[in-house]
Amino acid sequence: MTKTDIRFPVDGRTRKMFVDGAWVEARSGQVFETRNPATGEVIGRVPRGDAGDIDIAVAAARRAFVGPWSRFKPFERQALLLRIADLFEKHWEEISRSDTADMGMPIVRTRANKLRVLGMLRYYAGMATAIHGQTIDNSLPGDIVSFTRKEPVGVVGAIIPWNAPTAASVWKIGPALATGCTIVLKPSEEAPLTPLLIADLMNEAGVPPGVVNVVTGTGSEAGAPLAEHPGVDKIVFTGSTATGQAIIRASAGNLKRVSLELGGKSPVIVCADADLDKAVPIAAMAAFANSGQICIAGSRLFVERKIHDELVERLGKFASALKIGDGADPTTEIGPLVSERQLDKVEGFLNSGRDEGAKVVTGGRRLREGSFAKGNFVEPTVFAGVSDNMQIARDEIFGPVISALPFDTLDEAVDRANATPYGLAAGVFTRDVSKAHVLSRSLRAGSVWVNTYHAIDPALPFGGYKMSGYGREGGTEQLDEYLNTKGVWIKLD
Repeated sequence: MTKTDIRFPVDGRTRKMFVDGAWVEARSGQVFETRNPATGEVIGRVPRGDAGDIDIAVAAARRAFVGPWSRFKPFERQALLLRIADLFEKHWEEISRSDTADMGMPIVRTRANKLRVLGMLRYYAGMATAIHGQTIDNSLPGDIVSFTRKEPVGVVGAIIPWNAPTAASVWKIGPALATGCTIVLKPSEEAPLTPLLIADLMNEAGVPPGVVNVVTGTGSEAGAPLAEHPGVDKIVFTGSTATGQAIIRASAGNLKRVSLELGGKSPVIVCADADLDKAVPIAAMAAFANSGQICIAGSRLFVERKIHDELVERLGKFASALKIGDGADPTTEIGPLVSERQLDKVEGFLNSGRDEGAKVVTGGRRLREGSFAKGNFVEPTVFAGVSDNMQIARDEIFGPVISALPFDTLDEAVDRANATPYGLAAGVFTRDVSKAHVLSRSLRAGSVWVNTYHAIDPALPFGGYKMSGYGREGGTEQLDEYLNTKGVWIKLD
């Protein structure tokens, strides 16, 4: 990729946000900085949108929804999504570099996300022409035909997190376009640059004005007004459970539809019959990938007692060998945390683990010297001697931390794994197919992986149980949440 190919250089310049098909400043004229978490360098300044900017964007989305966008045929929405996917593919290197610079994810991972994101866009394109109602025989007297119609819910407000800006944007925009909705996207203030690049690609693909809008700003100044806005018909949110609860309260004014993908404290169960050569690297990266900044991070590792010490030792050696560094380096395996605030939070968990009596097998330190001095780096950490009531075993850390917990029976492992308010994901390692079925059925989580982790396909629904949220992303279940079902009766005689 040459400099002339770069649409949105991460060089500190001031950006605009995208509303009603145009690049605009915030009404206030205010901006905020976004920094490279590996270097502390300012890589962009973006508008600090507020409630007034949200009003303008929602109004634009409403005009588009009742105007030209409503006349797009399913095959036209499909063709549009396929053009978007092609542009993503063409500009993927810049997209991946933008994510890496803005939130720290190693470039090897952002590049590898290409297949997943393109798969999402092309899956939604395929589904655009597969949306349909059904004819239903009724028992009414006379000659009455009855059928259902699937219609777009309307204007969607989407609030996304910083830990995967591209995938999170596509997971919201894709189904909105496929179903005929319009959308106002509010990125995290920690990683706003890639969603603006995505808006530029959408515009080039021919998305009509007002169909996709991106308003940058803080959660309190832009996110909260979007959640409570009376002109928004549906809110989709990925983020913390506490913020999800606030969004539910904020959305009650007009009873807007809500989909939430929230926090987790995911258990991984390793049985004594597991293939440890395969289980160790997968279980490690279930917690360490993206520096643990993933809602499905497998941070509670339940290990059958007879193999506990061996597995923990091997896990420690694997973790200590991982290369930590700037995500832009293609040899980096563990990048920085997104911000100093997040680093302080993770360091607090590390101190809590020690204070409560857990043993540090490897890691456990904030890195401050040399090339790490200006970034937000922490070592991948494995704790042993952890009990279920310790803070590191109870609370979502959002950092590269594993708590190893021994167990004696499968029933015990399941009971302890389920003893959490969360239920987003879980993992199992075993060579016994019977155990695989029993455990996948017994674990109270929206996704269960056996002998793998992080496997996500756009055709399968993804979401949580309990306080990990409700609603699904992916699959036909997600599309249904962007649609209303209308019943129609026509008397023929």
